[in-house]
Parts: sequence; C-alpha cells; structure tokens
Amino acid sequence: MYEKGWKKHLQSPYLFIAPYALLFVLIIATPVLVAMVLSFTSFNTIETPVFIGLKNYVDIFTGDTVFLQHAVSNTILFSVIVGPIGYMMAFFLAWMLAQVPHRARTIYAVIIYSPSITGAIMMANVWRIIFSGDEAGYINYILINWFGADSPVQFLQDADYLFPIMIIVSLWGSMGLGFLAMLAGILNIDRSLYEAAAIDGMKNRWQEIFYITIPSIKPQMLFSAVMSIIGTFNAAGLAQALAGGGVPPQYAGWLIVDHANDFGFTRFEMGYASAVTVILLIIVLLFNKIAYRLFGERG
Repeated sequence: MYEKGWKKHLQSPYLFIAPYALLFVLIIATPVLVAMVLSFTSFNTIETPVFIGLKNYVDIFTGDTVFLQHAVSNTILFSVIVGPIGYMMAFFLAWMLAQVPHRARTIYAVIIYSPSITGAIMMANVWRIIFSGDEAGYINYILINWFGADSPVQFLQDADYLFPIMIIVSLWGSMGLGFLAMLAGILNIDRSLYEAAAIDGMKNRWQEIFYITIPSIKPQMLFSAVMSIIGTFNAAGLAQALAGGGVPPQYAGWLIVDHANDFGFTRFEMGYASAVTVILLIIVLLFNKIAYRLFGERG
C-alpha cells in the first residue's frame, strides 16, 4: 500500500514542475520581493535598512530631474524604436531564412544571431572603432578623404549623435531568442496550408504571411514580443560604453537601469535604486499586457 502511494506521488505533475518552481522562487520572485521591500527603506548596503515609507518614490517623482527628464524619456523612446523595429526585423529575417536551403539557413542564422550573445560592451567596442572621433575612425575617414570634411566629427561625445548610434548598435544585436523562436515556428508550419491556400486562390506571398504565417506562429510571436520588451527595457551600459565610460554627454542614452545602477552600485543608495527598479517593473508589466492583447490567444 505504501509502495503504491509512493509511486503515485512520483507521478504527480507537481514533482515535475518543482525544479522550475524552486528556481523561479529563488532567482525571480525572491529578488523582486526584496527590491519591493528595500524600496521603502534607506539602505547603504552596509548598515541595517531603515524604513522611510514612500520617501524614495516621492523623491523620484518630485526631485529627480535626471530620472524624469532623461532616464524615463530615453528608455521609452529607446524601447518604442528598438522594440518594434527589432521585432519586425526578426520576423522578416526569420521568414526569409525559412525560404533558403537548410545548410545555408543554418550558417545565416548563426551569423544573424551571434551579435546578440556578445554583450553590450563587446558591441560597443566594435562600433567605437567605426565611429571613433579621430581620423582613424571608419566614418570619419570616409568623411575626410571622400567628402572633404575639415575635421573629424566627435560622434560618441555629441549627444545629438550618441543616442541614434546607440539605437543602431542595439538593432544590430537585437536578433536574439525571439528571432530563433519565430524561425522555428515558421519552419514547423504545415506546408499543406500553403498548398490549400494556393488552390483556393491565394495570389502572393504577402497574403500567405498575413493569413497563414502570422496566425500559425502567434505563440512564438508572443514569446518574441515579451523578450523584446524585457530586453529593451532592461538595456543598460551601452551609451556609457560607447562614450568611453562614466555618464554620457548630456545624459544621452541614459536609461532607467543605468540610473538604478548609478544609485545602487556607485552611490550605494540601494533603497532608492530599488524604488527605481520597482517603477521599471511596473512599466514592463504594462507593456507586456499590451503584447498579450495583441498576440495572446483569446478564449
């Protein structure tokens, strides 16, 4: 009797999800809860946290001009540009790769995916050579020797140039897991659907995309949208790496995570930094809600 009960217990679905549940609690849920608690305290990472109520949030919205004027606006603008454009690029690159032979597709997929795993610092080092502010920089070399420019342009020290360059670099490295998920989804679509559509009078590839491909890979598109939102809102350090370290000129490209890192690990005001991350979490949840509305299954 005991043996049967033990075997039944081993077959329980809860046993199979236990490893994931444990990791979720330890790696995701616990840090989020700790950040929420610390956001109501004054904590310098050494002494015991002191409860101060909503003071951190009041200070953020009433006295932190850098957060309101630069971090929030830069983050939203960055996410609105890089997120949708990178998302559309991922879909169309995945769709185009699905049309080529298997061996060539594998090579192209590795090439497209590889920038996303190099990290922001490595990407910045590559692009700093291209936009270097001396005559050795590729862009400045072309401007001076081909177009007769008088002097090198300080691309990475000019706020007007730094943020657009940061967007270009981010798009270059945005083909990550979402791109692979959509590629896998497209490759697994039943080909008979396209054959039936052609028999019924479907005339071109655009109709195939909108009436067959996109509806068939909605789960992958939802996953890609969520990953894109999380990736763009969690971006940090790129503007600093491009500018050579420190605060970028006129806070160009200064994002919310940069702001949290500055207060948490430079000024050691961990309670204030936690409040910043809680605000970021709320913003991400709102955008994720929009993604579920667009791509989630209804009913």
